[in-house]
Amino acid sequence: MELWGIIGCVFMVLLILAAVLSNGMVLICFLSCTDIRAQVPGLFILNLTLCNLLLAVINMPLTLVGVIHGHQPGGEGLCRAVGFLETFLTSNSMLSMAALSIDRWVAVVFPLSYHSKMRYQDAALILLYSWIHSLSFPTVALCLSWVGFHQTYGSCTLYNRKPEEGASFMAFMVLFHLLSFLLSFLVLCVTYLQVLKVARSHCRRIDVITMQTLVLLVDLHPSVRQRCLEEQKRRRQRATKKISTFIGTFLLCFSPYVITRLVEISSSTPINSTWGIASRCLAYSKALSDPFVYCLLRNQYKSCCRDMVNKILKRSSSGQSSAERVNSYVGNLVPATEQ
Repeated sequence: MELWGIIGCVFMVLLILAAVLSNGMVLICFLSCTDIRAQVPGLFILNLTLCNLLLAVINMPLTLVGVIHGHQPGGEGLCRAVGFLETFLTSNSMLSMAALSIDRWVAVVFPLSYHSKMRYQDAALILLYSWIHSLSFPTVALCLSWVGFHQTYGSCTLYNRKPEEGASFMAFMVLFHLLSFLLSFLVLCVTYLQVLKVARSHCRRIDVITMQTLVLLVDLHPSVRQRCLEEQKRRRQRATKKISTFIGTFLLCFSPYVITRLVEISSSTPINSTWGIASRCLAYSKALSDPFVYCLLRNQYKSCCRDMVNKILKRSSSGQSSAERVNSYVGNLVPATEQ
C-alpha cells in the first residue's frame, strides 16, 4: 500500500472512532436529559444522530476494509445491503439537517406561534417524509441492480455495471442528487438566510438601545463602555458565524463527492481512485462534525454533560449550584468596606 493509502486508512480509523464517540455522547445526552427530549427539534437531532452513528459503525468500517483489500467486503448480498443502507442514511441525514433549519426558521420568524406551528405531530410528519424520500431511491436502485462495489470509492454504493443502461442510470443519479443534496442545500440557504435577516434586525434594535443608554450614562467608566461596545460587535457576528458553519460544513463535506459522482457518470474521463476515496471520506466526516455543530457546543448539552459527570463523580450539580447561590448571597451581605 502506498504512503497516501496508509495515511488515508489511519485517517478513516480516527474518523470512525471520533464519530462513534461524539454521536454516542449526543445519544446519551438525549436519553438522559428530559429537557432535550421535551423539545421538538430533539426528534430531528435523534434521527440525524442515529444516521451518523450507523454510518460510523457499519459503512465506514466496511469502506475501510474495501480500501485496504481493493475488493468488496463479504459477498454480493452484503455489499448490496451496505450500499442500500449508505444511500438511505446519507439522504436521510441531509433531510434531517434541512428539517432542523426549518425548525429554526419557524422559531425565529414566528416566535409567538412556534408551539402551534411546530408540534410533535408536525415533526413526526416531517420525519416520515424524510424516511419515505430516503428509502425510495435506494429501493429503486436495488430493484434495478444499481448497487455494488465501486473500486474508485472503495465502497459499496450506487453503481451501474451495464453500459447499455448508462443513460437511465445517469438520469437516476442526477434526480437523486437534485432531490437530496441540492434540495437540502436550498432549504438550508433559504431558511438560515431568513433567520440571519431577523437576527440582524434584532441586533440593530439592541444596538440603538445600547447606544442611547451609553449616551445617557455620562459618568460610566470607560472600561465598562468599551466592554459594552465589544459585546455589541460580538452579538452582530455571532449569528453570522453560526449560520456560516451550518451551511459551510454541509457544502464542504458533501459537494466534492456529489460533484465527483456527477462528473463520473457524465464523462468518459476516469476518476482518480485517490480522489474518489478522499471525497468519500470527506462526506463521511460530516458524521463527525454534526454532533459539534448541532449539539455538543450548545449550552444545553454542555450542562447535560456536566450533570452526567457530576453523577459519575457522586456529586450533585443542583447541590453545587445551590451552594454557589448561597455563597453569592452571603457575599452580597458583606459591606463593601469589609470586602
